[in-house]
This record gives sequence, structure tokens and C-alpha cells, in this order.
Amino acid sequence: MKAIRVALAGNANVGKSTIFNSLTGLNQHMGNWPGKTVEKAEGKLHFRGKEIEIVDLPGVYSLKPYSEEEKVAREYMCSHKPDVVINVVDASVLERNLFLTLSLVKMGRPVVVALNMVDVAERKGAKVDAKKLSRLLGAPVVPVIATRGIGLEQLMEKAVSEAKRGGECGKPREESTEKAYAEAERIAKECITLTKTRPPLEERLDSVLMHKYAGYLFLALAAALMFFSVFSMGDRLSGILSEEFSYAKEWLSAAMGEGFLSFILVEGVFEGIAAAAIIALPYIIPFAIALAILEDSGYLARMAFLMDTFMRKIGLHGKAFIPMILGYGCTVPACLSCRIMETQRERFLSAFLVTLVPCAARSVIIMGLVAAFVGIEWAAFLYLLNILIIAILGRIAFRALPGEPMGLIMEMPSYKMPSPINIAKTAWLKANSFIWIALPIIIASTVLIKLVEFFGLIGPISDVLSPITVGWLGLPAIAGITLIFGILRKELALVMLAALLGTENFSSALTQVQMLTFAIVSMYYVPCTATIAALAREFGWKKSLAITVFEVMFAILLAGVLARILEAFFF
Repeated sequence: MKAIRVALAGNANVGKSTIFNSLTGLNQHMGNWPGKTVEKAEGKLHFRGKEIEIVDLPGVYSLKPYSEEEKVAREYMCSHKPDVVINVVDASVLERNLFLTLSLVKMGRPVVVALNMVDVAERKGAKVDAKKLSRLLGAPVVPVIATRGIGLEQLMEKAVSEAKRGGECGKPREESTEKAYAEAERIAKECITLTKTRPPLEERLDSVLMHKYAGYLFLALAAALMFFSVFSMGDRLSGILSEEFSYAKEWLSAAMGEGFLSFILVEGVFEGIAAAAIIALPYIIPFAIALAILEDSGYLARMAFLMDTFMRKIGLHGKAFIPMILGYGCTVPACLSCRIMETQRERFLSAFLVTLVPCAARSVIIMGLVAAFVGIEWAAFLYLLNILIIAILGRIAFRALPGEPMGLIMEMPSYKMPSPINIAKTAWLKANSFIWIALPIIIASTVLIKLVEFFGLIGPISDVLSPITVGWLGLPAIAGITLIFGILRKELALVMLAALLGTENFSSALTQVQMLTFAIVSMYYVPCTATIAALAREFGWKKSLAITVFEVMFAILLAGVLARILEAFFF
């Protein structure tokens, strides 16, 4: 029996992903559209004896091919010809959503309108007449509350029924934007009944959270709370996992015995898995949860809007603030999240700047070396310096890359209570994405490190790098080894440094300037091979290697210059 193909279409932040996750559960997979960096989600479900394939199209505002997302949505509608399109609309901002709805209806494929967030609309004092809306659009309309699963069964019943009807897909009729918006406005006015005139809670919240002064205070508090929660939870999870993996390693070593194969499997493969579990995942998962809460609640879009002025200083707009936040947890998902930017130029520029944000692994070096042995004020200085350097390099890159800057065009979603199920699924998908992209590279990198150690190549490599490490940076010769393998896995640099120096008390082997210099180099050259792979996946190997080479050279140059300046503070 042939599966019914369903396309989920709608504006951004209307609840498409919530409906998709509720319908497909864990029976879904993520990927890229062929030849595009736009992410696609596909899933399956069985509904009353029928197999249904669902594709969650990217959030778009029209079918005119201006952005990558709009091109993808338009091409899919015409080439793949879904049996039925479920158009998810936000009932609380119906007029803006109907512009896309009208285009979909006029394409000729069966369309079912999922009138989502009817509860939010009613809290705002607006009641939508679904029957009248259905009559005016010429398409079935089903009221739903996606976060609570209300109306989804009726939605699928109607979708299956409409899929049987069939229809031919044509290109949307080209008509003026003004005419289309006028039609959307007329339909919305006929279907909406205002039930109260008092300003809704959302407007009262926005009057505070989007205030030109108070808004930034709340943004700073929200960001501080998020970072404190993520890093405290991450440290706790990392500590627990570290103990468990330590016991597991002892047991595995005893079971495997001695020998080359045991050395590679235990010290290489197992250590790589342990590093990913102990260093990366404890921070990635809490960050994914925190961001899902901010996004589901509707506040993340407002944070991006507030940061628009600052981000424009470096040639981007407020949406780029979201990948920047992710970058403090792990650079890999941060690079992938740059897909939210509208153009390829902005995605590349955002990804370049994201790689300069100190991730959790680089924070291990800053806190474990600088804060512990030089002073917490110097660790804070490095973070502030990082913000300044990102702003400067961003401005330079903005001038150097061809193209024009884009304005910030984004929907302000309604405030709502985050869905625990949706948050859990989002966290799982983020963790799963990291595991498949980064874990194989981390394991391979760890095995390579152990092979170099096994064959005694540490000394010769240190001698080759000494003109840079000793002559320019003023570091011990063995530091070159740690910096090389820091490309493979950044947190490994500090671990190897302790092993090669023969002590974890770095103040007994390094000067304060040397510790600061080592931390600066580690902060600014490319985070890890997993990041390089993520960049290559998004932009190709040529651009990925260009970023890598630039950041290695920049890190060495900057650290050497700052080392000479810092000598004046530590005499």
C-alpha cells in the first residue's frame, strides 16, 4: 500500500515542529536538502491502518523564491507533489499567516489548515470562526492546540480524507504583494471576533521585556541565569560521568590485559568515547534544553531582536546572537544552527565568528589554567577580550565578503508555556546530531594521539615547532605537541600539558605570562576537528580549511604580541 505523503508548511514559530514531533515521535531523521544547507526533517507514522510520510518544510513567509528556505519549499511542492499539505497557522496573528495560506491554496494541491494556538488567540481577546475561515479559503480548517495535543487526531483524519481527493500542482499565480495582503486582511477581519479590549498579557509583558532600557536588563539576567544553570549542571554531570567512566576503564583494562591492541582500544577508542561523554555532552544537552525553553516560551526571538543593534556593528543582525550563545556550549551545533540566517553570506560570516567563541572545552583551559593559577580577574579579562576581538574581526570580514547586509525580518511568536515533551525531544535530537558528526572524529583523533605517543614521536615534533613555541610565543618546547593535538580535541591540550610537564601544578613549571599565552593561543585557533568537519559539511572543504588556516595564524600572531605586552604587568 502506497504511503500518503504529507508536507507541513507554515511561517516560522507557528508550531510546525511541535506538531511534527507529536505525530512522528522518535520515528524521524534529520538531514539537508540535496545541494542546500537548509535542514529538513522527515518522519513516519501509522494512522488507522495507513502509513503516512511527513516532511516538515522550513518556515517561510511566502512561496516567492527569495531565500534558500523559500526556494526549498517551492521546489518541494512542485517536484515532489505531496498528497496533501498541512498549513500550520498561528491563530493569534492570523492575518500575517494567511498570506502564505492563500499561495498554497492557489497551487492546486489539497490543503488542510491547522489553526494552531487558538487558546493563545482567545487569551488575546480574539476568537476565530473556523467554519467561516474554511468557507472563505476553500480548504478545511481544524482548530488545534499543538502543545497539548488537542485536535491532532481530527487534523490527521481530515488530511487523509483530503489526500484521496488529489489535485494538480501548479506554480502560484503571480500577483501583487499588496493585493495578496489585502485579501488576507479581509479574510482575517471577517473570521475574527474581538471579545475584550483590555491589552492582553502578551502586550503587557512586551512593554517590559522589550523596553529600550528594562529589556536589556532582563536579557542580561536571562543570559546569566542560562549560563549559570548550564555550566553548573554540566559540571555536575561531567563529574558523575567522569567517575563512572574511570571505573569502566579500570574494569576494561583488567579484562583486555596488556598489548598493542589493548592499548589502542582502551587508551584510544574508549578514551575518545569517554571524552565526548564527559566534556561535550554534559554541556550540549543542558544548552539544548535551555534554548528549547527560551524558544518555546517565545523569548528567544525577543533576545535576538534586542541584540540586533549590537550585531549590526559587526555586519550581522540579531538572529546571529542565537548561534553565538550556542557556541559557549559546543561549536559544532553552533555552526549548524547558523542555518537560521537568511543568506549563504550571512551563514558563513556567522559560522566564522562562532568558531571564535570559547566553547566548553576552551573554557576548561581558561578556568583550569588562568583562573586557577593567575587569577579569576584575568580569566574574565580573556572573555571580555574575546568579545572585542569577535567584534573587530566580524567588522573586517563584513567589509571583505562581497554582498549586502540583510535587515532583520522575523516573527515575534506568542508567549506560551514550554512543552516538556517537545523540550526533551529537541535535546535528544541535538545530542544525536552531535554523536553522529563529532564522536567518530573524536575517537579517530584520540587513537592518532596514542599512536604518536606509542612510537615516540613527541620529541622530534617538539623540536620542529620550537621556533614558534619557544622563539615567538615564549612557551616550553613541549607545548607545541599540546597545541597540535588541541586541534583534534581542544580540552586535550591542558591534559597533555600536565602530562608532559609532569605536574598538575602549572605554576611550578610555567610563568603567569606563559599560562596566559597558552590560553590565548588555545582560545583563538580553530576549536577541533569536529568543528572543521561541521564547517565542511555546511560550506565545503575549501572554506573550512580557509577558516582553519586563518585562525591558526591569527592565534599565533595575537598570542605572541600579547605575550610581549603582558610582560609589563608581570615583572
